[in-house]
Amino acid sequence: MASVMSKGGALALAMGIGVAVAAGGALAHDDKMPANASPATKAAYARHDNFRKLGAAFKGLNDELKKGSPDKAVVATNAKSISTLAGQLPTWFPRGSGVEARPMSEAKAEIWRDAAGFSTASSALQTQATKLNQLAAAGDIEGVKGQVRNVGMACKGCHDKYRQEKKD
Repeated sequence: MASVMSKGGALALAMGIGVAVAAGGALAHDDKMPANASPATKAAYARHDNFRKLGAAFKGLNDELKKGSPDKAVVATNAKSISTLAGQLPTWFPRGSGVEARPMSEAKAEIWRDAAGFSTASSALQTQATKLNQLAAAGDIEGVKGQVRNVGMACKGCHDKYRQEKKD
């Protein structure tokens, strides 16, 4: 399904997703990992930390793209972080690391019940993040601005199905 969206609208959407990821990481889950945490609980906490890093890189990229003359090195650094973290994402969800391991987890059980669907969604993010990284490494700021929307939509596609609302 194709839709028409201005570059500004696409950038705004991507920035909104990035800010939501970063803000969610900053505000939620102030709980501390128990000293005697199981491997699954440690994985749930590590996953949360990795999503914070991903959100911070996305926010850093979007903040830089807002500037009149974005610094290509800053763009490239953040795009590389996004791509690297997206490549690792499938390993962040070992079985048993959902709410049973960390009640504040936002991971829905569908991640494990629909492993094929989750794999497809995470692969879509990896593909889009790799393209973003390639454009940024080449110094193609206009290409990066266009690709940011695709990365944001890949994030949203996974969040819509596999992430539950934040718990208060």
